[in-house]
Amino acid sequence: MSRAQTQKNALAALNYDLFVPEDLTPPSPATIHAKIRQHTTKAVSIPSELTDAGDNGLPSVAELYRRFDMFNWLYFDGKLPRSRIEYSGRMTSAGSYSSSMKLIRMGRRYHELFPEEINDTLKHEMLHIRHHHHDSVFKKEAARIGASVRARTHPLLQKPPRYIYLCPGCGKEYPRQRRLRMSSCGDCSRGGRFDSRFKLTLVESRARLKSASSGK
Repeated sequence: MSRAQTQKNALAALNYDLFVPEDLTPPSPATIHAKIRQHTTKAVSIPSELTDAGDNGLPSVAELYRRFDMFNWLYFDGKLPRSRIEYSGRMTSAGSYSSSMKLIRMGRRYHELFPEEINDTLKHEMLHIRHHHHDSVFKKEAARIGASVRARTHPLLQKPPRYIYLCPGCGKEYPRQRRLRMSSCGDCSRGGRFDSRFKLTLVESRARLKSASSGK
């Protein structure tokens, strides 16, 4: 091969190295786990009036916010609106959600007995942000994310009922701490809607028992 041809080949190779087209292939999409890591490592803004749970073995409120964000990305694509979270020392049940206050309450006393259920309670109350009633859609979503359908309670935490109501259809008793106005039996009413045929009637109250015992 002549010297001129050698130089020509070398120049061609040099030009090729200098002008190799840039790889424009888009990067692979981030996985949901990467989203979770990215989101949960950000600083969480927590209302100043909320404090940690204390030395009772329960997660702090800051940790509950972190778990809320994690479950939000994992099960709801990060689309649930942020809600306030707090512990309640007065509740006898596991948890509750107030749509008007956008507030998740976690029963402190209940979870001191059952600390292993706190994730289940949090996921259950997060479902209530979208689904207010325990209807068929709620049950389907609860099965999807692995949450209980009903918020649990424990007999040791319950006070004696102030009122006892009775279903005129099946005879089921409903002990309650507060008076009921327009409520019907959950077993006899269809679709979770009020049914006047099965309206609960008051059969006993603490005030009535006190009055009877005093002879008034």
